[in-house]
Amino acid sequence: MEYIILGCTLLLLVVFVMCKEYISTRNLQRRFLEKVFEIYGVPPERDYRAEEMEHIRMYYLKHPLPHQIDDITWDDLDMDSIYRSINVSGSAAGDEYLYYMLRSPVYEPEKMEHLEELIRHFMKNSQDRQAAQRILFGLGRMGKYSIYEYLENLDTLGERSSGKYLLSDLMIFVCIAMMFGSLPIGVVCLLGVLCYNITGYFREYKEIEPYITSFRYINRLLSSAEQLGRSRIGGISMEKERLLECFGSMKSFIRDTYLIVFTEKGNGNPLGVLVDYLRMVFYLDLIQFNKALHAVRGHMPEIDEMITLLGQLDAVVTIGSYRNSLQEGYCIPSIRFGQGAGRHMTIEQVYHPLLADPVKNSISADKGVLLTGSNASGKSTFLRAVAVNAVLAQTIHTCLARCYEAPAWRIYSSMSLRDDLVSGQSYYMVEIRSIKRILDQVKEAAKEHSYVLCFVDEVLRGTNTVERIAASTQIMKMLSLGNALCFAATHDVELTKLLESEYDNYHFEERIEEDDIFFPYKLMEGPATTRNAIALLKMLGYDERIISDAEAMAGKFLAGGGWQR
Repeated sequence: MEYIILGCTLLLLVVFVMCKEYISTRNLQRRFLEKVFEIYGVPPERDYRAEEMEHIRMYYLKHPLPHQIDDITWDDLDMDSIYRSINVSGSAAGDEYLYYMLRSPVYEPEKMEHLEELIRHFMKNSQDRQAAQRILFGLGRMGKYSIYEYLENLDTLGERSSGKYLLSDLMIFVCIAMMFGSLPIGVVCLLGVLCYNITGYFREYKEIEPYITSFRYINRLLSSAEQLGRSRIGGISMEKERLLECFGSMKSFIRDTYLIVFTEKGNGNPLGVLVDYLRMVFYLDLIQFNKALHAVRGHMPEIDEMITLLGQLDAVVTIGSYRNSLQEGYCIPSIRFGQGAGRHMTIEQVYHPLLADPVKNSISADKGVLLTGSNASGKSTFLRAVAVNAVLAQTIHTCLARCYEAPAWRIYSSMSLRDDLVSGQSYYMVEIRSIKRILDQVKEAAKEHSYVLCFVDEVLRGTNTVERIAASTQIMKMLSLGNALCFAATHDVELTKLLESEYDNYHFEERIEEDDIFFPYKLMEGPATTRNAIALLKMLGYDERIISDAEAMAGKFLAGGGWQR
C-alpha cells in the first residue's frame, strides 16, 4: 500500500510539473503572438547577427533565375539594409523567401497579379492573416544556419545503417536474461553494455546533432503545411492544395522522427529526462535518424516546395505590413510587360525608403537622364531612390512614390565601387569591368526585345580627365541605345553638351547663405551652373590663400579653357 501511495505521489508530481511547463509555454507563445499581431504595420526593430544575412540568402542561392539582381547592384543600393527595414517574417522560410523575392524581379504579368492578390487578401482580412501568422510562428526559425545548408551537407554522412544499434539493443536483453541464471554476472554484463552504449551514443550523436536540428524543422514544416492546408484561410486555395499534397507524401516522417522531436535534450522536464536516458541506452533517436535520413533524401522536392509555399505566404504578410508602415505613402506600380512595352518611365513624388525625412522628386524619361550638380546636393541619393523603387516595383509590387509607370526592366548599376585588394585590381579595373557587364546586358536585351534600366554614378572616375571624358561619352552613348534607359550622375559638365542628343539634362543645386550651405534636394531641369567644392573648403576653415588662389585658377580655366598657375 505504501509503495502504491509513493508511486501515485511521484506520478502526480510528474503530471504537475508537465502541466506547469505546458501552461508556461502556452502563455509565452500567446504573449509572443500578441506582440507579432501588434507590430503588423510597424517598422521592424529586429537585430541581426553579423553573419545572419549569409544564411538568409541561401534560398536565393539555391534558386537561380535569369536576370536576378546581381551582387554589384545589390551592394550599390544597400539592399541588405532595405531588406531589414521591411522584414517582419515569423519564420526562417519567410526570411529567406523575402530575400529571394527582393533579388528576383518578376517578368510575367500572371505571376505579378497573383502576388498582388495574395498581398491584398491578407491586408484586407485580418482574421486570415492572424491565422496564417499563428501557424507560421509555430514554424519558427532554424537558429544558426539555413535549412539548405544542412540539406546540402547530408551527402557527407554517407549511407548509414542501424544494424550495430540494433545489435547493442539485443545485448541489453541478453544481459537481462543472464541475470535469471546468475544475477552478479548478469548485472556486471548489463552495466558494461550500458556504459558501452552510452559512450558510443555520445560519439555518434555528436556527428548527427546538427542534422537533428534540421529534422525538427522539417517536422515543423510538415505540421505547418498540414495546418495551413486544412485551415479555413481564404484566398490561398492553390497553395493549400499543394501543401496538403506535400504533407501527404511525407506524413510518415512525423511518426518516424517522433523521438527526435519529442523533447529537447536536457530541458529538465522529468519525462524528457527519462526519454533522454532511453535514447542513450537504446540508440532510439539514432535509429530513427537513419530512417529519417533516407526519407529526406527521397523527398527533397517536397521539402523545397513546402519551404517555398510557406515562405511565400509569410513574405506576402510581411509586404502588407510594410505597406501599412509607410507613413510617406506608396503606390501599386503600373508595369508594362512584353516586347512592345517601350522604355518610357514616369515616377512621381519618389523617395528613398531609408530616409527619415525624404524630399520627394518626380521625373518622366523617354531617353537617358544625365545629372549634374555640386557635391552633396542629392545626385547619388536620387539615383538610388529611382533604382531601389524600380527593384521594389518588380519584386514586392510596391513603390515608395505617388505613381510609377515603366516596362519590366533588367536592372543594373555601377555606383559604389572600390579597389579590390584581394585580386589586386585597381579602382579603374573594377569600374570598367562593372560597366562592361551592363554594356553586355544592353546588347543581349536588344536581341531579346527586353529592356535594361541602368544607373552609373561618376562614370570612369578612376582615370585622367581627357580620357575619362572621351571614353565616358562613347560608353554613355552605348547605354542609351535601343531598349536601354540610363540614369547617370557626373561632375564633368562637358558631358552635358557632348550627350545632349542622347540624354536629358537635370541637376541639383545648393544655396550659400551667411557662410553656410543649404541643399534643397529638388530635381531641376537643365545642367548645373554652380560649383561648391572651393566654397566648402572655405566653410571648413581652410587657409584663405588656398581659397583665393583656387578660385583664381578656376576662373581662368572657365574663361580661357586652359589651366594656369
